[in-house]
Amino acid sequence: MKKQPNILIASWISIIGNALLAILKLIVGFVSGSFAVIADGIDSTADIISSIVTLITAKVVLRPPNIKFPYGYEKADTVGTKVLSMLIFLAGAQLAISTVKQLISPEIATIPSVIAIYVTLLSMAGKIALSLYLKFIGRKSSNNMLMTMGIHMRNDMLISLTVLISLIATIYLKIAIIDKIIALFISLFIMYEAVRIFMRTNIELMDGNEEPVLYEKIFEAIKTVDGASNPHRTRVRKIGSLYMVNLDVEVDPGLTVKEAHDIAKKVENIIKSRLENVYDVMVHIEPRGNKESDEKFGLSEDNLTSK
Repeated sequence: MKKQPNILIASWISIIGNALLAILKLIVGFVSGSFAVIADGIDSTADIISSIVTLITAKVVLRPPNIKFPYGYEKADTVGTKVLSMLIFLAGAQLAISTVKQLISPEIATIPSVIAIYVTLLSMAGKIALSLYLKFIGRKSSNNMLMTMGIHMRNDMLISLTVLISLIATIYLKIAIIDKIIALFISLFIMYEAVRIFMRTNIELMDGNEEPVLYEKIFEAIKTVDGASNPHRTRVRKIGSLYMVNLDVEVDPGLTVKEAHDIAKKVENIIKSRLENVYDVMVHIEPRGNKESDEKFGLSEDNLTSK
C-alpha cells in the first residue's frame, strides 16, 4: 500500500501552496483595497484547512483493523470529506455576510490598485498547478478527498478568473461596487459547492452506489462460470477506495461441498478480475431453485433490467 505516503505528500504540498497564495492575496487585497481579492484569499485559507483535514484523515486511514473497527478505518476518508464540505460552507457563509455588510455600508468604496490584477494572475497559475497535481494523485490512489480538493482548486481558478474580470472592470470603469458584487457571487458559489460535496458523501456513508455498471459487470462475469446461476442479493459497498461485494449464487444441489466451494471460488476470482479495487467477495451458495420468502436487501439481474 504505497498510496498513503502519496496522499500525505500531496496534502503537505497543498497546504504550503495554498498558504503562500492565501497570504499573498490577503496582504495585497487589504493593501489594494480589493474586496474580491480578499474573498479569494479567504477561499484559499479554507483550502489550507481542507488540506489539514486531508492530512489528518490520511493518517487515520493508515490504522489497522481492530475489534472495534473490524473493517478498518478506510471510511475516515468519507467522514473527512463531509467535514471538509462543512468547513468550506462556513467559509463561504462568513464571506457572504462580510460582503453584504460592505454593500450596505454608507462609506464610499475605494477603487482597487493595479497590483491586485497581477496577484490574481499568479493565483490562477498556482491553482491550475495544484488542481492538476491533486486530481492526478487522487486518481492514482483512488482517494475521494484529494479528488474533491482537486475539483475545488479548479473551481478556485474559475473564481480567480472572475475576480480578474471584476478587477479590470472596476479599475478601468471606476465602478467600485462591481468588486463587492463579485465577492458576493464567489461566496454563494463556495456554499453551493460545499452543499454538493456534502450530499455526494451521503451515498457512500449509506453504502449506496453511484455506478450501476458495477452490478452489470458482476452479473456478466458470473455468466462465464460453469455451474453458477441466478446471482441475487448482490450488494456492493465502498470502504474508502475499496469495494466489498456480497452475493448469493445457486448451484446444483447434488454437488459436494468441495465442488460447490470451487464454484464459489471461481465466482470470487472472476469478479476480482473484472472489477478494479475489489478487496473482498463473499459468495453464499444456495441449491438451485431455492426460494427465499423475503429478500429485502441486494439486487438481482432482474432488478437492473426492470429499471
